[in-house]
Amino acid sequence: MSLFDLALIKKYDRSGPRYTSYPTANNFSAFTQTDYESQVALSNERQGPISLYCHIPFCDTVCFYCGCNKVVTKDKTKAEPYLAALFKEIDQQGALFDHSRQVEQMHFGGGTPTFLSNEQIMRLSEKLQSAFNFADEGEYSIEIDPRGVDEDTIKALAKARFNRISLGVQDFNEDVQKAVNRIQSFEQTKSVIDSARAHGFESVSIDLIYGLPKQSVETFKTTLKQVGELRPDRISLFNYAHLPELFKPQRRIDVLALPSADEKLAIFQYSMNFLLAQGYVYIGMDHFSLPEDPLAIAQREGHLYRNFQGYATHADCDIVGLGLSSIGQVGDSFSQNEKNIEQYYQRIEAGELPVIKGQLINNDDKIRRAVIMDLICHFELNFAKVEQAFDINFSEYFANALVELAEMHTDGLLVLDAHSIKVQEKGKLLIRNICMVFDAYLASSKTQFSKTI
Repeated sequence: MSLFDLALIKKYDRSGPRYTSYPTANNFSAFTQTDYESQVALSNERQGPISLYCHIPFCDTVCFYCGCNKVVTKDKTKAEPYLAALFKEIDQQGALFDHSRQVEQMHFGGGTPTFLSNEQIMRLSEKLQSAFNFADEGEYSIEIDPRGVDEDTIKALAKARFNRISLGVQDFNEDVQKAVNRIQSFEQTKSVIDSARAHGFESVSIDLIYGLPKQSVETFKTTLKQVGELRPDRISLFNYAHLPELFKPQRRIDVLALPSADEKLAIFQYSMNFLLAQGYVYIGMDHFSLPEDPLAIAQREGHLYRNFQGYATHADCDIVGLGLSSIGQVGDSFSQNEKNIEQYYQRIEAGELPVIKGQLINNDDKIRRAVIMDLICHFELNFAKVEQAFDINFSEYFANALVELAEMHTDGLLVLDAHSIKVQEKGKLLIRNICMVFDAYLASSKTQFSKTI
């Protein structure tokens, strides 16, 4: 049975969260340093491994589709004061956590982390290793822009303990690239990937976007063929959400050049069929991986998880967010750092952690998060598992949700019985819609989310 059912996709065409967390970040409210420190204390009691997320906000050019928290500048000297502040934050955070706990994951995101010089990346890595206890074997990844990376950079990243790279590509078509202000050749991209593999990097991930201006099924076929030649371990195929009222750079995109809704869906359908035919496994939402990749293995073995970086293999890690706008997940809480760079600097200079908002997770949140995580990661839910973990009667606790799911059962998105939910093939693309049924915050949310497909 095909994953793609056009009639159902159109019926359930609505906006909703991506569930990189539950509750989602739009629900965060005031959260103090005292709140955060009490959650670190709880986290230290529980022990368990640590994941570090480090946000580098700088980009030297602006991509018009981008909705990330970034500082666009060609002035490389701006990196040094940011690193000075970041180092102070690392010292503060490192002192809070029990040093016997090991870092099993690290991710540098942005912005463009490779805006930093090779020497700066090395210093930052060494600083993190001095403040935290790194496992000998871990997943250490970094987002890179192939346009500013050469073999020396790859060598420096390997020396800085990185073993996985993620590259933004979006589309190799030159007309599309001009329309979004990101000119990046296939040859540049291939050279960086070849270099990373030659220097022992364990995984290469590529980001693509469908729905960009000037795109069509025909143009994207060529991009997909070129991506197939590169054979990345993971592919993220994102839906472009045109929200110029939220993201200022998108105002520079010609709305008339965007593909129609039907053409956009056709691009997505072709892409999905192409990747599956190439042997990729559909992980969920917009993620694909080779069958031997740890993501696919974690899904098969039942311990795939989802966090602020997307799908992940380490469900038991507390996430320490470092740098501008970064989000952490520690103890029974989520927290987010200051988003304004000058105010971030002021908080650091005052000797404070730059945490400005977050959320304590209550028991209902934990129950609903467990349900959403099982569905979005494994496409099935065993009621008895939730009942035993939380001492509830599932059918009573989720009586209203089960009524909503009945229509999805009738439509063939899922099979619902007295014991479980099993998402069917044509329901997998609409997994966000299914998860939304269990979201207690959604009805009152005023946030403008992206479309689920």
